Amino acid sequence: MIATPHPVVAGEYHQHHKRIYEPIRNIFSWDHWEGKEYALASFASVDRSIFAEIRHATKLLGTLFDRVAEVVRLGSKELWSELGFPAETWSAIQLTTNYKAVTAIGRFDFAYTPQGLKMLEFNSDTPTSIVEAFFVNGEVCKYYQVENMNEGTDLDFKHMFHDLLENYRANGFATEHIAFCCDSNDDEDRGTTKYLLQKSNLPGFYSPLSELAYDPSKERLTARMPNGDFQPIDVLYRLHALEIIAKDRTSKGFPIGAKLLELAAKKRIAFINPPTAFITQTKALQALIWNLYESEIFFTPEEREIVEAYCLPTYLENQFHKKLPYVRKPYFGREGGAVSLFRADGEMETSDQAKHYWDQPMVYQERVDLPTLTVETAGGPYTGKLLFGSFLIGGQPSAILGRVGQDITQDLSYFLPLAVK
Repeated sequence: MIATPHPVVAGEYHQHHKRIYEPIRNIFSWDHWEGKEYALASFASVDRSIFAEIRHATKLLGTLFDRVAEVVRLGSKELWSELGFPAETWSAIQLTTNYKAVTAIGRFDFAYTPQGLKMLEFNSDTPTSIVEAFFVNGEVCKYYQVENMNEGTDLDFKHMFHDLLENYRANGFATEHIAFCCDSNDDEDRGTTKYLLQKSNLPGFYSPLSELAYDPSKERLTARMPNGDFQPIDVLYRLHALEIIAKDRTSKGFPIGAKLLELAAKKRIAFINPPTAFITQTKALQALIWNLYESEIFFTPEEREIVEAYCLPTYLENQFHKKLPYVRKPYFGREGGAVSLFRADGEMETSDQAKHYWDQPMVYQERVDLPTLTVETAGGPYTGKLLFGSFLIGGQPSAILGRVGQDITQDLSYFLPLAVK
């Protein structure tokens, strides 16, 4: 068994949940989401060798994606269009800061299949579940007095932020005024953003997206502060996806998102994650990687081994009909949005029911089975599919996350704390 669940004593689950989560709600307030339990008060143990394998795969894939992304960055408008990048992002994604990784904060999602560990996608632009993996997982392990495999990984943020800002300064960016922003209406986004601000150890400030404004006289981004003053912004941590930024407009119709991307291209503002992180966010890049692998060009023998071991066949057109079960995914979908699962004969088995991402182009990926796990929840035993998330911070493998849901892992799938077996 990939993971061994440890249910709590029958009848005491709610008490455990209260004792774990009430003391930490000032940091993590979304243990229940939309009236449903999200963060479990139970946990599962995973063998140390599996954690080591996930981290090893994360490191290798991070290096592989970095190399392919650099080729794409130097590519043509035709390539960028085929990969789904909005035209408004083209000037920004070309920008290089010579940083050691394509993204500062990324997360690979892995399935442990009968064929071994397989990467499903790379959330490289605006990954979430950060507080869960880096903080809450340790609180649950401490409560049950078991070993937390993510111990100390929160320090990775301080090192990454300081390295990245030093890199920006060396490349001509101003870094004096630092803002961390997100949609203030979302508890998870706000909590994640404030957590990263605290862990960064930077002299920054938090600002909701709604308080950002463009100052045309100084050609820079500003934030309206609580006292009504406007604070200039040199560096912007953004928990706001670049494909959404590209289309953002103010209430008066001003294209502030396109203006922000223009400022980034002119080195008038530094983004975290950098614009290059958007290159690896598109699932079309997985199709490009698989095409290069099948064509036996570009990759070294060692890189081909990485692709063969950890990547799944992925195409821009359906190559699986009448052959293999497959998954259809939008280029920039998140949290299972607009994902559909098909049998080999083309009949749809299940599909995401949310309204987002359906207007995007799709990729087709070979379907694999995730391990089944029965965990204890507030509603009793729940049998679902286990997904691993593995964070890549500053190009290095970091914390690992557990999620349990149905065949499509969605935003309300359970967060499952993980301990070392």
